[in-house]
Amino acid sequence: MLNQTSATAFLLLGVTDIQALQPYLFVVFLAIYMVSVVGNGAVLLVVVSDPRLHLPMYFFLGNLSCLDICYSTVTLPKMLENFFSTHKAISFLGCISQLHFFHFLGSTEAMLLAVMAFDRFVAICRPLHYSVIMNYQLCTRMAVTVWTIGFFHALLHSMMTSRLNFCGSHQIHHFFCDVKPLLELACGNTELNQWLLNTVTGTIAMGPFFLTLLSYFSIIISLFSKTHSCSALRKALSTCASHFMVVILFYAPVIFTYISPTSGSSMDQDQVAAIMYSVVTPMLNPLIYTLRNKDVKAALITENFKMIRKKL
Repeated sequence: MLNQTSATAFLLLGVTDIQALQPYLFVVFLAIYMVSVVGNGAVLLVVVSDPRLHLPMYFFLGNLSCLDICYSTVTLPKMLENFFSTHKAISFLGCISQLHFFHFLGSTEAMLLAVMAFDRFVAICRPLHYSVIMNYQLCTRMAVTVWTIGFFHALLHSMMTSRLNFCGSHQIHHFFCDVKPLLELACGNTELNQWLLNTVTGTIAMGPFFLTLLSYFSIIISLFSKTHSCSALRKALSTCASHFMVVILFYAPVIFTYISPTSGSSMDQDQVAAIMYSVVTPMLNPLIYTLRNKDVKAALITENFKMIRKKL
């Protein structure tokens, strides 16, 4: 499969070619990466260790934190290395691997957000049956399903992209290997790859997005039919606010990048969108959830006290 291409390596041109900006961007993105890893790591730790958080909502939040740590790690370390590298090269196998894990984790997160919206729908609209519906077996099956679908979706892209011929320039106008910039470099027929990107990835992205919107629409309709009190409605919807903010932050740049035509969008615009959903959003997710969730904040404070006692 790999010997069907003339490419042995690619050059990642990065976010800018202005040398004077490179050290400052290195500091900024290093700080973002550290905040993302530490923040999501802390959320994952308390979700696993605190019995009070052994609930479906926090089970999926732990999955999201794990995804965000891996998602940032797929792109940011290589980007940070290239800020001070003169070659900025990535091997063909490394490029395809980066593409695979990027789409694997990204599509899994898209579907996981829809699962989390369904969990909120059941909690608010079917509170008496919540523990029966959202049992351990169902939660585990849904988590395994979204991770499995995400893996095979990414495998499809990585296999199809690895079969392309790259006989021209090997300079990728991006800070990581993605399908769209690689299709720009490919020679020969890429119609099948473009169809897969538009149809399969579009379905993976838009399907969960519409299911998420449907869940929130159903929640609002159900609440309006049950209560006419604005304060009660506001209190109920506040439990969904954090998740809805995460959905908007993730989906807005994803839709801009993958729904727009491959040949008609600017690579600079794609890079900005990619930075938003692959770098900024994983950093903001733990901040959004901890600042708006009393249970997570209380668990983090308790965990900090335990660590302080151990040191003393």
